[in-house]
Amino acid sequence: MNTIEISMIEDLKKSLKLHSNIRENLPREVLISLAVDNKEAVLTRNGALGTWTPSNSTGRSPKDTYIVRNPESELNIDWSSPNNIGMNPQTFALVFEDALKTIGKKKTIFTTDRVIGADSKYALRVKTICDKALSQVFVDNMFRPTPDDINQSIFADEQFFLIALPKDKLDKDRYKGLVRDQPNGETSDICVVVDFDKKIGIVYGSSYMGSMKKLMFTVMNYYLPFKGVLPLHCSANEGVNGDSALLLGLSGTGKTTLSADPERALLGDDEHGWSNDGIFNFENGCYAKMIDIKPENEPEIYEAVMHKADYTKHGAIIENAMIYPDGEIDFFDDRYTPNSRASYPLSFLDNIKESSKASHPNTILFLTADAYGVIPPISKLSKEQAMLWFLMGYTSKLAGTETGVTEPQATFSRFFGQPFMPCNPNIYAEMLGDKMDKHNTNVFLINTGWSGGSYGTGSRIKLKYTRAMVDAALKGKLNKVDFIENKVFHLNIPTSCENVPSEILNPINTWKNQDEYQKTAEKLANKFSTNFDKSYGNQNLDPGIISQCPGK
Repeated sequence: MNTIEISMIEDLKKSLKLHSNIRENLPREVLISLAVDNKEAVLTRNGALGTWTPSNSTGRSPKDTYIVRNPESELNIDWSSPNNIGMNPQTFALVFEDALKTIGKKKTIFTTDRVIGADSKYALRVKTICDKALSQVFVDNMFRPTPDDINQSIFADEQFFLIALPKDKLDKDRYKGLVRDQPNGETSDICVVVDFDKKIGIVYGSSYMGSMKKLMFTVMNYYLPFKGVLPLHCSANEGVNGDSALLLGLSGTGKTTLSADPERALLGDDEHGWSNDGIFNFENGCYAKMIDIKPENEPEIYEAVMHKADYTKHGAIIENAMIYPDGEIDFFDDRYTPNSRASYPLSFLDNIKESSKASHPNTILFLTADAYGVIPPISKLSKEQAMLWFLMGYTSKLAGTETGVTEPQATFSRFFGQPFMPCNPNIYAEMLGDKMDKHNTNVFLINTGWSGGSYGTGSRIKLKYTRAMVDAALKGKLNKVDFIENKVFHLNIPTSCENVPSEILNPINTWKNQDEYQKTAEKLANKFSTNFDKSYGNQNLDPGIISQCPGK
């Protein structure tokens, strides 16, 4: 550690030591009780905790999320990515100084020692420091207990410090010109910032609990590649024969639904690492979207959140959902936000693998919800194709879901998690290709979107067919079928799939007007090409990857 890093951490430790009321590693039941007693949350009918954040904290604050631009690490970070916003070290020093002053003024400070990573060999110790008991209940839900063999970790001599001050705000005058100016000309009073070199993260003014979770995900996504581990924004499960699978996809593509398979044990639903030993979950829990949730569609998630228990034994946190005065919860009311969430431990689910670890993945599924209706419902990807689609992270927004959106819009989020993947893109893409080769992993692209036409004309691919295609991919049933090439998207389409009508496998067959299909397909392919050139034109990627980009 350098002198500045040691100095800042020592200053933090000194500040905590001098505080008159530090509550360290309180039992879960005590934290839950304090959150209720301090009116940080209300009790729901079933014993869960209900809470609401200010209107500017109903989701992440990507424009207020920063990475400190240190000489030691800046060459590892892709500053051309719109989500990698640099902060100079001097500004971070001011934020850190203000955080220490704020901590010193608090009546009570809670600290919790946990780790990120289910595999002890790659687990990172993190000390969370905050003034809200509810924040520490969230940490207890989401971060993992420190294992007895933490000294085996490649990070054994390191510790990350996460400071969370969700209700406090930056002094706008002090930070004028140093952080973001809002559209109204005022300086933002929210700051979520990480310093990879000093191993300190600060959440200032963001009450959205996911800010803590995603900050630590970003930390692991930066550290792990340099330790030979590929971090992935994905869910993971394991079959009865020990075969594991990873499912990558953006919101609305079916990642949560398809990973919840009664025949397969869940490792986790969001964040995993792929090491030389296999795969492992980063987390201890889930942070699920609750909007429009129905028990018949998502029984496991619904039961995890809504089961009845003594509130001190429950601890699921329902964030920003409509709860009426009589205690009824309405998950269909999105007037406050469509991003209502619930956090809960994995142990609240029935069909899980307790270790949250598994062998190398036999299969990886990239999920996309193509509203143009031109991507095949299932395609097998070569290594170069997989690296290309991993880089692109494609899905689409629907017409009518946002003001001004009148037709489907292509959305690209590199690695299916762009805001949380700070390193240069070749690092992640090359690791994927290398691990596919080494472990003979099959990769499939699954389109859970539209068929027979674009959104508004065609129809959503039936879930029973998607499940059948996923089942065929996971069980190796597609290894001996014939494939044909879709030349527009450079994709290999199976000519048959068990329990799926053959005519829907090639999307052009489902369109009444095949000329319209071709025009729409070429339109989307050109969007791929344009976005690729914008994002990766100066990245010196392998020509074999570039050649697999639609539109090229």
